Amino acid sequence: MSVKVEVWGDYACFSRTELKTERVTYDMITPSAARGLLESIYWHPGLNWVIDRIYILQPIRTERRSAEKEAADIRLTSIKRNEVKSKISASGAKSAMNGGKAPLYLNASNERNQRSSLILRDVHYILEAHFDMTERAEPGDNPGKFQDIMRRRLKKGQCYQQPCFGCREFPAHFREWEGGEIKTVPLTRDLGYMLYGMDYSDPGMIRPKFFRAQLVDGILDLKDCEVVM
Repeated sequence: MSVKVEVWGDYACFSRTELKTERVTYDMITPSAARGLLESIYWHPGLNWVIDRIYILQPIRTERRSAEKEAADIRLTSIKRNEVKSKISASGAKSAMNGGKAPLYLNASNERNQRSSLILRDVHYILEAHFDMTERAEPGDNPGKFQDIMRRRLKKGQCYQQPCFGCREFPAHFREWEGGEIKTVPLTRDLGYMLYGMDYSDPGMIRPKFFRAQLVDGILDLKDCEVVM
């Protein structure tokens, strides 16, 4: 059983994993970000979301344009954001739990650092997805039940936490797609290798998974795509 969810927002940043110091977004939402967005709306241990297709309803523009057109209709922009330059280590947290003297906090004033971010503006997508039942499903769980719950939550605008486009400060609005023809941006482009998700099969060695993203007529088809690690 599948659902189509329309999502849109003012800003988005789907950070490229190969660029660490300054955030640079992918040209569009990644499958992992799309799954996280759906899980923010409805998550259950008995189901696993799988993204089938992503439809782009707003153009992706990265080329230089005239000043007039750029001011009126640009989709990519650079901003500066406050971030912290370090994080609490797992060993430090474990030491604090065992009675160690290491402080379990970060002083944001001392750790704050301004960094540039290249982000997307005015994003608008339709996420087509289905879910698979997992071994953690209860005897009373079934696909029809989960689909009804998801559609009810979409209709009421309910979510477990505010869905976002990559970063918490970039909230995502959502609703169930009303149906009819999806008018995508007629854009065909090779987006290169894009993050597909993370492989958690070995907790001691969590590895990223990538795939070759091919955008055809504004549609990123993820069915049977080849995933590499």
